[in-house]
Amino acid sequence: MTCDRGAATPADSIAESRALQSGVRVGLAAYAIWGFLTIYWKQLDRFEALELIGWRMVSASIVMAGVVTIRRTWPKLIAAFRSRSTLLRLMGAALLLAGNWGSYLWAVVNDRVIETALGYFIAPLATMAIGVIVLRETPTRPQRVAFGLASIAVAILTISNGQPPWAAIALAATWSLYGLTKRGIALDAVDSLAGETFVLVVPAALLLLVVSGGAQSAVSIADRGDWLFIAGTGAVTAIPLALFASAAKTIPFTLLGPLNLIVPVINFGLGWLLYDEPMPLDRVVGFAFVWAALVCVIIDRFRSARHPRRRRDPSEVRATGSTAS
Repeated sequence: MTCDRGAATPADSIAESRALQSGVRVGLAAYAIWGFLTIYWKQLDRFEALELIGWRMVSASIVMAGVVTIRRTWPKLIAAFRSRSTLLRLMGAALLLAGNWGSYLWAVVNDRVIETALGYFIAPLATMAIGVIVLRETPTRPQRVAFGLASIAVAILTISNGQPPWAAIALAATWSLYGLTKRGIALDAVDSLAGETFVLVVPAALLLLVVSGGAQSAVSIADRGDWLFIAGTGAVTAIPLALFASAAKTIPFTLLGPLNLIVPVINFGLGWLLYDEPMPLDRVVGFAFVWAALVCVIIDRFRSARHPRRRRDPSEVRATGSTAS
């Protein structure tokens, strides 16, 4: 009597189910941390966003150096830096990451948390737009509807604010282009972030040297509590990313992508309920169009998962599956 080694056993199914449940919990933890990081950065809102970017880059590079040492992936990173094409991609990704962090921090320290939520709500739609425009992918009907709804939302919010929501647009654009750039980097999420912070650590240190003489710089006015928060910026950057990288190994991207919406939902709630940012009717209407667009995207994504011929490249879904805040 022979046994089919390829057949799944009940024990395999139970193990797979437990791995999925564990992955979902880890993914939720990563997204919750990313969402509530707004509260962390609010503790530093008396400092300029540009200076905070510098401290975050320097601190993150120190933490990531430790992470790379523990993971023993220095050979991979050294090989990546020796490859001209990979190094150029890392530099491009690093600049986009700095732009994304800068847009986010500027909005947080200037009491525009709700606008960060809008940016991360729009980001998956911007990623799809890049797929259509840059990668020549054919949009589905729900995606076309989503693009139209998102355009209406931006128009409404522009009229409401008297100007386009630049911080939200910058967040969505830099994150989507960041995802596109990372498609060609042969490193996982953790090592890629390490490489990006290493690329920028020298410019970030020079930036801090320039701004440290200012009357409102951290060097001039930060107290012990401020320095603890500044020192922790590297850890709060690395921890959720490590959790996300772990979750991404066990969760289908059709599930991981929609979970990403937890981040802007948290930011929306924080801006509205905790920080008392205005929420007039026209802004509610604008957000409603964005939410409707995202419903179209989520429905289309789950339908694609059921029909393998329509399933998109996992790397495209990966670009919408995490955040850089």
